[in-house]
Amino acid sequence: MNRKILIIKTGYSEILEDRNNSRKVSLGDVLRTTPILHLYKNDSVTWITDNEAFPLLEKNKLIHKLLPYDFTTALQLETEEFDTIINLEKIPGICALADKVKARRNRYGFTFNSQSGEAEPYDKAIEVLAVSSDPKIKKENKKTTQELLFKMVGGKWKGEEYILGYIPKNKEEYDIGLNVFVGDKWLTKSWSFENWDKIENLLTQNGLKISRQDKQDKIITKDLKEYINWLNSCKTIISNDSLGLHLGIALKKKVLGLFGPTPHKEVYFYGRGKAILPEPIPNCMPCFKGVCERGDSCMNYISPKNVYESIEQLLKSKK
Repeated sequence: MNRKILIIKTGYSEILEDRNNSRKVSLGDVLRTTPILHLYKNDSVTWITDNEAFPLLEKNKLIHKLLPYDFTTALQLETEEFDTIINLEKIPGICALADKVKARRNRYGFTFNSQSGEAEPYDKAIEVLAVSSDPKIKKENKKTTQELLFKMVGGKWKGEEYILGYIPKNKEEYDIGLNVFVGDKWLTKSWSFENWDKIENLLTQNGLKISRQDKQDKIITKDLKEYINWLNSCKTIISNDSLGLHLGIALKKKVLGLFGPTPHKEVYFYGRGKAILPEPIPNCMPCFKGVCERGDSCMNYISPKNVYESIEQLLKSKK
């Protein structure tokens, strides 16, 4: 008999980030959680998420029941029993709900401490909480999100990939897509539009067909499926550390990621891309902050010339 597995991942809190926003969904964090589904490919998986993340997960063949995080779902869960419950949210209210759901065997992730009123980790999630909450440990961390995630649920990551629910059917039209926008939560991840203009000119002069996110119909910023379609129309993606980067990886594109305030070591490109860092690297990097306190963003030290040379090498690679 297949085991019943409950996964709670709404995106309200990020797995390796301590700052929480109870109603702002990190879609990239939801997507980069999907590799753990490989561990439960023979089981019946119920996944709880925010409605905004549904396009990332619906029609995923390894998710048997996709439910929204709402009052009705909460009532249902309180009367249902699972073999394993995996709560990947650090929001106290979500932890309290997860604790009320019956688990016959295992609980992983985070639980609610009724004395402190805060979330706390189960044993296997202690390292994840340390990486997310201690800046020194986070800076020194060399493990990818996948490694830490698998360890949290008692597994071992062996290179399993993201699993995207929505599968675009459009064809590749462009050599390179420039994914220029970042979410409101992490404005410090932005590379200047001046630099995006420069890299676009360099690539165009080299005869490459370029498509820019900010020059598309505005629908791609509002319609997640259209956004995925646009990314799929590009053979290679250059992106800030954002949802577009993770979608590019999930779509098995060649991806060049631009990193500054966030740690590049947590992201795995599956041999199809690489991270580009500022030169020289400031001592404060990565700072994990949404606002640059020194007034001179580290992202300004990523040169278009360096990005251009890196994309040339990436385009020559066989994968």
